[in-house]
Parts: sequence; C-alpha cells; structure tokens
Amino acid sequence: MAVKKAFGSFQEMIDQSEKPVLVDFYATWCGPCQMMGKILEDVNARMKSKLRVVKINTEAYPDLASKYQVYALPTLVLFKQGQPVDRIEGVLTAPQLMQRLAAKI
Repeated sequence: MAVKKAFGSFQEMIDQSEKPVLVDFYATWCGPCQMMGKILEDVNARMKSKLRVVKINTEAYPDLASKYQVYALPTLVLFKQGQPVDRIEGVLTAPQLMQRLAAKI
C-alpha cells in the first residue's frame, strides 16, 4: 500500500532513501488521483523491494507542488538520490507504470 506520511523535511526523506522514491502528488477531490491510488497500491506491492511509493497531498503541501511544478493531477515524480529523474502526468495502468519505472530504477 502507498504510504501517507507526515514529514519534517521532504528533501531529507528523498535524499536519505536507499531506494528510488516515487512521489504521487494528488488531491482528495481529484477523481483521476483516486484511480491512480489503487494502481499505485498494486505497483507498490509488486515493486516494494526496488522502490518506495509516497503520496503527497498538494493541498496540504502547496509549496512542494509549486517547487516541483505540479500543475496537473495526478503527477508522479520519480526521485533517485534526491533528484527528480522522471515525471508522469495523468493516469497509467499498473503494467504501463511498472514498465516505465523499470527503465529508470
């Protein structure tokens, strides 16, 4: 299951992660975000040994959404060693997302 997590420092979380971090920028009112939530749970279950999935509510953390130029929801950003290496806007199926991630992690 994707993790809903409060944190002191987003940068510290992505910098110190031993695995790549896939961040789901979402909003509770966003229908496609709700669809993506179920897909991310599936992806997380299959790839948890290689990847960490974190959900960030853009309404709770608007500064992060702005910093990473999140203008469409859902937006997924893959971080490796604290740096964004891929960005996905919109909904993908679990197989599509896993194929894309496998090429980057």
